[in-house]
Amino acid sequence: MERIDVNGTGLAYVDAGRGPETVVLSHSFLVDHRQFAAQIDALADQYRVIAFDHRDHGASARAESPYTLDDLVDDAVGLVDSLDAAPCHFVGLSTGGFVGMRIALRHPDRLRSVVLMDTDARSERLVARVRNKGMLTALRLFGTEPLMGPTMKLMFGPTFLGDDRRREEAASWRERIASNDAAALIRFGKAISSREDVLDDLRAVDLPALVVVGEHDKALPPATARALADAIPGAELFVVPDAGHLCTIERPDEVNDVLVSFLDERGRTTP
Repeated sequence: MERIDVNGTGLAYVDAGRGPETVVLSHSFLVDHRQFAAQIDALADQYRVIAFDHRDHGASARAESPYTLDDLVDDAVGLVDSLDAAPCHFVGLSTGGFVGMRIALRHPDRLRSVVLMDTDARSERLVARVRNKGMLTALRLFGTEPLMGPTMKLMFGPTFLGDDRRREEAASWRERIASNDAAALIRFGKAISSREDVLDDLRAVDLPALVVVGEHDKALPPATARALADAIPGAELFVVPDAGHLCTIERPDEVNDVLVSFLDERGRTTP
């Protein structure tokens, strides 16, 4: 991986393909850019593809002080600018979606289109806030390992977890998630859980937009995605069958099909 210093932090990234337009991939909490491995392979023939690790994740720098979701947005904008990637197609899943929609609102000139996967435009609701507060407390006291059972069921759907043919793949992701630094996850979790509601603001977005959600996403279910798609004028909605929260891993072929179709047919309609 390559590394670049932006917004006061070091971000690790991969830069693949040499197409005339750039796709930037922004990952979920708990994982890293590798959740987009299949999408990088599918897109690199026609696009330049940049996939980066958020601060406190993967090979990117660990933070030395608290930060906010706005800092993550500034990280992504700084990366896009520093790598001369604007205007780009921005694809974000979960936290990546929180970031992508805020770039669309604050820096639309940096984008050609936005793809929002398994994400939410609203502030964190009470049930999720209580659940996540408990998770962060448990992380601080016990580390990642005791939480891995419920975490895997929250991040992946039952079809993926129950498929014997993908047992090794699921075990690999379990190991990757468990290997995260607990203090880093606590910082990151606090940053994203304090996000503000931007659902109504999205009605002003004037970009091609695609909303994608796993059929069995427990963390941010399809109803959340429908509200998001309804808020953005002209947005398309695609529900990935038999997928949970990390649909790019669970159902890569279906995700790649809808993503390539969107980018080729609608993404290139903007300058």
